[in-house]
Amino acid sequence: MTETTKTPGVLFVCSKNGGKSQLAAGLMNQLAGGAVTVHSAGTKPGKSLNPQAVDSLAELGIAITGEHPKPVTDEVLEAVDVVIVLGNEAKVEAPEGKRLEVWDTDEPSERGIEGMERMRLVRDDIKARVQKLHAELTGN
Repeated sequence: MTETTKTPGVLFVCSKNGGKSQLAAGLMNQLAGGAVTVHSAGTKPGKSLNPQAVDSLAELGIAITGEHPKPVTDEVLEAVDVVIVLGNEAKVEAPEGKRLEVWDTDEPSERGIEGMERMRLVRDDIKARVQKLHAELTGN
């Protein structure tokens, strides 16, 4: 007799799906190693990924080549257990019974911090939140 356990699913959402949600997805994929099904999407998907977001993940050995901005779909919303909205631009309604969290992420540009220094601060803020979420979802 085998016991099947459902792999928890998470959707990371931001407005363009070029930066914060891609950071969170890349970080969770690396941390979870397949123990969590990870999706990212945008409420108004942009045309490309933020190069600084890609570079900041590469600094941690995380490659997200092949990723591209994607829209939020009903199929993905239904397939996941948790919907995480990063920042305060994107607005998403989670389906009935789904956990919805809004992560009011650090925005260093409000303090005059720009470029890669800004992106590293954003990445590290999201990384700490992803580690906590990973522990909740997997019990590790």
